[in-house]
Parts: sequence; structure tokens; C-alpha cells
Amino acid sequence: ELGWISKVYVNRPAVVRHAEQIKKWKTVKGNWQAAWLLKAVTCIDLTTLSGDDTPSNVQRLCFKAKHPIREDLLKALDMHDKGITVGAVCVYPARVSDAVNTLKAAGCNIPVASVAAGFPSGQTPLETKLSEIRLAVEYGAREIDIVISRSLVLTGQWEGLYEEIRLCRAACGEAHMKTILATGELGSLANVYKASMIAMMAGSDFIKTSTGKEVENATFPVGIVMMRAIKEYYWQTGYKVGFKPAGGIRTAKEAITWLMLVKEELGVEWLTPELFRLGASSLLGDIEQQIFYHVTGSYALQHELAMA
Repeated sequence: ELGWISKVYVNRPAVVRHAEQIKKWKTVKGNWQAAWLLKAVTCIDLTTLSGDDTPSNVQRLCFKAKHPIREDLLKALDMHDKGITVGAVCVYPARVSDAVNTLKAAGCNIPVASVAAGFPSGQTPLETKLSEIRLAVEYGAREIDIVISRSLVLTGQWEGLYEEIRLCRAACGEAHMKTILATGELGSLANVYKASMIAMMAGSDFIKTSTGKEVENATFPVGIVMMRAIKEYYWQTGYKVGFKPAGGIRTAKEAITWLMLVKEELGVEWLTPELFRLGASSLLGDIEQQIFYHVTGSYALQHELAMA
């Protein structure tokens, strides 16, 4: 429905002003902070996307996914029996089987997500992208993070973008599809809004800010625009699409701010792993450090917390 995007205008100064106000929000303290941080943990896509990934470090990541916070800390908060795990484990297609087998052996049902479709640049032929998606699903991935061809956005080929994402959605089968917009490379906030709308029209279960490999990743102005698009799409269709900021989110304070922004823009019903994820590799370590401080009154030494 190109009519939805043909006359889109984004008031950039107003969006930037709102984003600056968000940075000044007062964070929660005490038990409230601990509660928000545990909520953030359940929404993390614990990620390793390095060229030197091996079966052993993927196995270690999966163990951390099942036990994201030290058991004694959870007991101190009376949360040890709530089944707190991360939202998903995210790896390259070649490492999906390692993650699936490890989580199965550990007896937990955490989904494995795989990046695909020419991640991170998107500069591969469509046939190759679709084949990569099908292989990742065949290996056991229950969530697929595809990446769009930025050139289609920059040249205004909206029908072409729709068709590409639609074919990727079909290739995912029953797996959930998160569509990475790589917003730092789309040129304008208006393009971010339009790409968000097209991605949702084509069947995306989530829209995601970044690959984490761009110069500019998840920022509040981009998040605001994407969430406004999600809200508009929900008003028009009644269908809820998830949101995933990714790239550069490293501190517990940033995680809480993103949660607060989602609550303000989309509502409490979006604050679940089914509709909100945080893409991160180092964030969990800082969250666990802050929970350690909340429980003990001091910060943990490096050897006292298992590495994520």
C-alpha cells in the first residue's frame, strides 16, 4: 500500500529534541531497578557474530543464555524459581547446529536465531540470500534476522524492497523473521519510516535497527521513528509487530532507557520477549554487575562473574 508512505514527512528537529529529553530521564533505583534489569535480561538476544566463533564459545554462550544471572543473586531477589533466561541466542548460520544441540542437551527451550540474507552488507544475490535462510531454518533456527538491500531504499524501489522481504518471509517458513533495516545507512529518518512500513507490510514479525556492524547503530531518534511506524501499522491493521534495537547497547542504564521508551511509545504489552528484543553481546555482563551491586552493595571483581 504505497499510499501509506507516499507523503511521509518526519520532523527531524522535533525527533532529535525528543531523543535528547529521553537521555535526561531519571532512571529507577533499588528494587525497581533490579526488576527492570531482570525484564531486560529476558528480552536480550545474546549474540556472537565474530569471524573466530567456534563450537566451544557458542556452547559457552548457550550456557550463559540459560543461566544469565548468578543463582545466588537470583535467590537474594527471590527470583531463582522464575525461569529467567535470555530471549534467544543469535549466531551465524554455520553455528546454528552447535547452539541448537547445546541448548537441547541443557534441557531448555531458548530459541536460536540466525542472521542471514547476506548479513551484514546485504550485497549478495537474492537467490543466495534465500538459500542461506532455508539452510539456517533447516539447521534448527527458529528465528531469522534478515538484512535488507539498502540500495533499494536509497533509490526508492519500494515495490522491489517489498518483494525481496516477502520472498525472505516465505523462505523462513514457520521461523519468526526479524528484518534489519541498517538505519545508519538509509540516508534519512523518512527513509527509516518508509522502510519500516514496507518491512511490516511484507510480513516481518520484528523490525530491527541495525546489524551492529554499521558506523551508526541503534539511536533514540531512529527508535522513535520505527516505533511510531509500528504504532501506525497496528492502528491500520490490528497486527502487532515487534521492535529490536541492536548495536552499541552496552550498559544497564541504556537497556532500561530503551525499555522505558518502548513503554512510552508502544505500551506495556510490547514489553515481552514476543514483541521486544535487545540485540547485544556485552550488555548482559553490565546488567549482572549492577544486580550484584544491588544485592551486595559492592561491585564484583572480574573473576566473580561468568563471562557472557
